[in-house]
Amino acid sequence: MTVLVYLIPAALFLGVLGLGAFLWALKSDQFDDLDGAAHRILFDDGDTPLPRRRSNRDKRAKRKRPVTNGVDRS
Repeated sequence: MTVLVYLIPAALFLGVLGLGAFLWALKSDQFDDLDGAAHRILFDDGDTPLPRRRSNRDKRAKRKRPVTNGVDRS
């Protein structure tokens, strides 16, 4: 039981220290742009991003014929 006299203040100190480090990082804009560096490494300065590929969902939407009043009139 006497160990708790040392462990509880140590745990509280570490918790406050971690909270202080998190608030410092938040205040100094460490979490502003999480994806920017990951995307910047993929392209050179002169490169332009590739055009977006059409998904299968987009292709299926083009193939569907319009339905009027719940009846397919094709």
